[in-house]
Amino acid sequence: MTQHNETTTTLNTLIATLIDSVEGYQKSAGDVDNKRYADLFNARARERQQAITGLQAAVAAAGGNPEDDGSVMGTVHRAFQSLREAVSSRDDAAIIAEIERGEDYLKEKFEAALRHGDIAPEARDAVNKARESVKAGHDEMSALKHGTDNLSTAGSSYTN
Repeated sequence: MTQHNETTTTLNTLIATLIDSVEGYQKSAGDVDNKRYADLFNARARERQQAITGLQAAVAAAGGNPEDDGSVMGTVHRAFQSLREAVSSRDDAAIIAEIERGEDYLKEKFEAALRHGDIAPEARDAVNKARESVKAGHDEMSALKHGTDNLSTAGSSYTN
C-alpha cells in the first residue's frame, strides 16, 4: 500500500508539473513575436500533453486518481513569467530564457522521481518515457537560449 501511495503521489506531482509546462508553452507561443518560436512552443506543448496522458494512464493502472490540474507553484511561475514578459516588452530572448529556466526545474523533478526507490516498476517505465520528452525539451530550449544571445540585433532565425 505504501508503494501504491508513493507511486501515485509521485506520478501526480509530475503530471501537475507537466500541465504547468503545457500551459507555459502555450502562453509563451502567444507572447513571442517569432512565428517559428511559436510553432516550436506549440509543438512542445502537444508533446508534453502526450507525456501527461501516459503518466495519467500509469496512475490509473496503479489504482489512483490521475491529476488533471496544474500545481500551485506553476501558477506562481506563470505569474512571474507574465510579469517578466511585461517588463521586457515581449522580448523573445527573455521569454526563451524563462522557458529554459522552467525546463531546468522540470528536468530536476523527473530526475528526483527516478532516484526515488518507492515507485512501482510499471510506473518507473512511464516516468522514463515522459522524461524523454522533458530531456528533449530541456536540451532544445537550452540550445535555443544560447543561440539567441544576440536575438534583438541578429534577427530571429533558429536552426537545429
